[in-house]
Amino acid sequence: MTTVDGAVADGGGAARRGATGGVRARRPLPGRIVARAGGGAVRVFLVLVALFWLMPSVGLLLSSLRGPRQSAESGWWRVFAEPAQLTFDNYSRLLANGKVMGSLLTTAEITVPATVLVVVIGSLAGYAFACMDFPGRDGWFLVVVGLLVVPVQVALIPVAKLFGAVGLFETTAGVVLFHTAFGLPFAVFLLRNFFAEIPRELLEAGRLDGAGELRLFARVVLPLGGPAIASLAIFQFLWVWNDMLVALIFADSGHPPVTVALQQEVRQFGNNIDVLAPGAFLSMVVPLIVFFAFQRQFVSGVMAGAVK
Repeated sequence: MTTVDGAVADGGGAARRGATGGVRARRPLPGRIVARAGGGAVRVFLVLVALFWLMPSVGLLLSSLRGPRQSAESGWWRVFAEPAQLTFDNYSRLLANGKVMGSLLTTAEITVPATVLVVVIGSLAGYAFACMDFPGRDGWFLVVVGLLVVPVQVALIPVAKLFGAVGLFETTAGVVLFHTAFGLPFAVFLLRNFFAEIPRELLEAGRLDGAGELRLFARVVLPLGGPAIASLAIFQFLWVWNDMLVALIFADSGHPPVTVALQQEVRQFGNNIDVLAPGAFLSMVVPLIVFFAFQRQFVSGVMAGAVK
């Protein structure tokens, strides 16, 4: 009887638990910490972290708006006590500096083709490795993955000798080819893994309708892979725009990119802050504009990759 009563009691308890939706699972430790801290405290903490990371950029902006004498006498934070120090004279001098302004154009001539080539070739190769069957596909993909671990420094001397033999040394085309070659392994690896998650049924349905591989790539794969391609384009653009090592070795010394041009200004004029600060800020603004312009696609690509 006791067993029956216990069973009945357990059955009633189970029924009550079922009626109330069951026993709630306990939250993980990070979730409990965030819940106890409160939304307001978390937001304040995130704002402080954002301000901490933005401080160098703000300091560079304010330094670019101060005169050389003020920059030599005190730090950039002095402008909060003396806002009259702010002036656009430095940018006027920068616009009159043909070497630095020309270097921005040279950097664009290198970055845009290198980014476009990597995105186009990487997309086609990623589609081939993910959605097409051909002999040796897995082996060639392992070769591509192996190229990811090759450091840029290993190839500098051999590629310099090769470019010197074919007439590409100290040319814009040589720098573009170098960045394209070293950007492709990561591009192929990233896009191949993303394209492999596209349902095969979509591709098979297109093939049954008579669509060729190029049409499938343009009409099916590219629209679905837009976030991943945008993420790749942002990564490649930032890497090439901010590069200094490859540009210092392979670029034309008479028409260098902005990173090399600013480094030459430091070497020639050690305290030329009125040119260096605005030039560095302008070189930083362009990648920021590109990132914020494609921010939504970038976040979508990162989240899609995390889910998959």
